[in-house]
This record gives sequence, C-alpha cells and structure tokens, in this order.
Amino acid sequence: MEFVFDDGGRAAAGHKGKMGDCATRAIAIATGLPYQQVYNGLNGLSTTERCGKRKRGISNARTGVYKRTIRKFMEGLGWKWVSAMHVGGGCKIHLRADELPRGRLVCKVSRHMVAVIDGVLHDTHDCSRGGTRCVYGYYIQE
Repeated sequence: MEFVFDDGGRAAAGHKGKMGDCATRAIAIATGLPYQQVYNGLNGLSTTERCGKRKRGISNARTGVYKRTIRKFMEGLGWKWVSAMHVGGGCKIHLRADELPRGRLVCKVSRHMVAVIDGVLHDTHDCSRGGTRCVYGYYIQE
C-alpha cells in the first residue's frame, strides 16, 4: 500500500511533541475538516461521557478517544461504521489497497486509527505492516 506522510494539520494548528491523537488526525485527514475543529469537537463530546470501572476518565483528543465518542462524532458528520471483523470470524480485511473499498476511509486497526484515501495510507508513519495488519472496521461517508 502506498504511504503518504500527513499529520492532518496538527503542526499548522500549533500542536507539538508526541501525542496519542491518531483518531483526531485520521478524522481530520479523511473528512477534510481542520485539525483544530476535529480536536475541539471530540473534546466537546467527551464532556458527556460517563466514567466507569473500565474507564480511567474521559476521552481527550490529544491522548485518546473512546470508540463511542468517535462513533457519535462520525455519525454526526454522516459517516457510517462498517465492521470488518466478527467474534470467531478471524481477519478478513487487511490494510491493503486491494482489500479496502475506494473512497475516503477512517480505518480502525489494533491500537490505532488511520486515514485511507483511494487506497493510499495517510498517516505520520507506515502502519500497514507490509499489508498484514488486520482492519477491525472502518468509517465511510454515506
């Protein structure tokens, strides 16, 4: 899969240093929205989250966002979740251009989210593991 370095506008928004903001970056790249708008939107939604036994606090666009908050944000933009993996089903789709649909996608892989646009990986590093990384699912514009 072809790789293009893309920080989603993080540097232009004035954010520096290492961050666990892959969801924010991937959403900004795939949707074309400004990084800061996505950052503020995710942080705004996180204020409605409830803490529990498994959650160590609320989401933060800089350090990590819970999947429910991401789903609410993406559905608000008119994007839908397509599950690529089911319990006991094994890995069916890998992070490869020939296994993903064309268009703008936000893919969920193990411990990471990445933008794929027409079969080209857009991220700060090549996370495809040579085309062997399993895709759990992806958001696609309806």
